[in-house]
Amino acid sequence: MASRRPDSFDGLGYRSRDDPLYGASYPVRSAGGPAELQHHHWVTTPPDIPGSRNLHHGERTPQYDEPLGEPGGAGGPGAGWDAPQPGVPPAEQLNRFAGFGIGLVSLFTENVLAHPCIVFRRQCQVNYHARCYHLTPFSAVAVMYTITKAQGPKALWKGMGSTFIVHGITLGAEGIISEFTPLPRELPHRWSWKQLAGHLLLKGLTAVVALPFYCASLIETVQSEIVRDDSSSGLLDCVREGLTRLLGVGAPHSRRLLPLSSLLLPAALHAILRYAIAASVQRVALWLHQRGRKQRVEPSNPLDAYFPELAAAWAGSLVADIALFPLETALHRLGLQGTRTIIDATDGVVATGNGGSPLVLPVNTQYDGFSDCLHHIRRKEGTAGFYRGFGALVAQYALHGALLAAARTLLRLLLLEGRAS
Repeated sequence: MASRRPDSFDGLGYRSRDDPLYGASYPVRSAGGPAELQHHHWVTTPPDIPGSRNLHHGERTPQYDEPLGEPGGAGGPGAGWDAPQPGVPPAEQLNRFAGFGIGLVSLFTENVLAHPCIVFRRQCQVNYHARCYHLTPFSAVAVMYTITKAQGPKALWKGMGSTFIVHGITLGAEGIISEFTPLPRELPHRWSWKQLAGHLLLKGLTAVVALPFYCASLIETVQSEIVRDDSSSGLLDCVREGLTRLLGVGAPHSRRLLPLSSLLLPAALHAILRYAIAASVQRVALWLHQRGRKQRVEPSNPLDAYFPELAAAWAGSLVADIALFPLETALHRLGLQGTRTIIDATDGVVATGNGGSPLVLPVNTQYDGFSDCLHHIRRKEGTAGFYRGFGALVAQYALHGALLAAARTLLRLLLLEGRAS
């Protein structure tokens, strides 16, 4: 049975949870052998954590009417939940536990621990007032600490629930569209250009469907905690605000608010390009790993059955986010324009007369569209203006990679101790 690597609340490898393209495809190694690249195919269904599949050939799931732990059920020996699985040595069970553990650490890091970096990166991208662009992680981490110290831990953990909702909407929309249209959700190994075009079109349509809810989630993540009203905010505000913007009802926004039609092309373009870049880099990384593995004489560690896919997905998302960072900056500014959002001062300036809390700033951009936004940023802020908050992105992937490597090392030690005992 094929083993899958975990994915983020967004699908393709380890791409950022804030991207509307959560749920993109990733390669899965088939049972034909990890060294053969031709046994990879592309999957976009909600992923399993590596090592979580415990059924082997000839086994079945125990039924509810079978006595637990008794070997004499309808399925014969080993049918109960607690019965030992035939032919499965303890070392194999340890390997599955290791894969499950490292996948769980990856999911937790990507969806929870990295959220403050995503919040601060978005704030930097939309803050055209800031003098400091935070191109390195050192300045970004220092200001993040200043904001957290003044406003509390919630300052950089806001909007996490809305990001989960957006990811769920993205996955659901992709599944529904693929069911009622001929657009393929999965690409076979021997795909045609027509299948590839339909697959990419599905990614673009999914991003378009999730766009209004993504804009609502963007507001929740960058809105300053100082002006947030916790009494009137709820978990489903993202859905309500998304429908409000889609239908054009509710409280009136500023005249500078751009219609969603002007954001459809940038959102679809960003989703398709990010998927294509991340999938290509991920596949190349796996190919290089398998090619180097053929040249090894000694057997590899059991964790190598799971870790290469996670590492390749991490590298693919990193390259895609770096390459599309300018496009993401423009998309976030256009999505936030006219929403009367108040953000934190990303320069780390402290107001002396306000209890030492960081200053807050309004977002008052006046872009006419996507091309005008790109031209204005290049003319007013220079090329570096497209990379505001890039240091937070570096910190996010550095944290993810470090914890992934630490989990692999720790679980390897546990495997060695288990074998020795």
